[in-house]
Amino acid sequence: MLILVTSASGINGNGYGALLAFKRDGALIGPFNDDSRIVDPRGLVVDQKEGLLFLNSGADRVLALGPNGTIVRDTGPIAGLNPGGGIFGPDGRYYVGLRSARTVMAFPILLDAPGAYFLPPGIVPFPRGFAFGQDGRLFLASGIGMNGEGDNAIVAITCSERTRPVRLVSDPDFSPLDLAIAPNGNVVVSSEHPFGAADAVTSVREYDTTDGHLVRVFSPTKLAEFRKPRGLRFGPDGHLYCVAQDEVVAFDFTKGACLGTILQFQRLNGQALAFFP
Repeated sequence: MLILVTSASGINGNGYGALLAFKRDGALIGPFNDDSRIVDPRGLVVDQKEGLLFLNSGADRVLALGPNGTIVRDTGPIAGLNPGGGIFGPDGRYYVGLRSARTVMAFPILLDAPGAYFLPPGIVPFPRGFAFGQDGRLFLASGIGMNGEGDNAIVAITCSERTRPVRLVSDPDFSPLDLAIAPNGNVVVSSEHPFGAADAVTSVREYDTTDGHLVRVFSPTKLAEFRKPRGLRFGPDGHLYCVAQDEVVAFDFTKGACLGTILQFQRLNGQALAFFP
């Protein structure tokens, strides 16, 4: 099993603008695929049923890759898509956060038809990570954009009232970058507060989905630098992983402890990670 990381380029982090593959011991293998359609890659998620890797490309398209890295599905360029993160929904569709439209779009799993807005454009000032909870609600992190626009909150959205997000979390000490649902049903977010500040406090924070209260704060202590934390992923071992600048950091979710870095690579500037195949 490989660790795959999307490394940002340009305004998103001055990384490699590539999908990088690492061995489980942290050793770099190289680009998983250097196809010209993979530009400034962002969201990354594995479809366990079909054994495919879905990737959101900065070239305004969504791709699906096979275990050997070959692109097997491609939406083709979609003007103005500007995709961020991606997840699979309970209905089997692939959901993509749209940075410019400030919303979430759903695509058929075959990527053979146009996507449809799941939420109205402009639903939040700047969408970051999102995930469906165990009760079917969509939890959406509203963070700060590259130009300083946005707010710091997590909203909950029911399928019956998609135009009415309910503010779940308002924490004065966080600025969310990605969001995931933990095995216990709670929301976890990677946070850099204040966003973009040289002395920003970085952490992973867990919130209860019933009333939004802060449950725990995961700190890197002295085991990792943990600068610019971005994509979150629960691994096959149950640990929580977060990709950051120059490293991927692991946390023991049960104990709430940092386990240190599992790989280090200069200018990684990761956006998302996945374990594949």
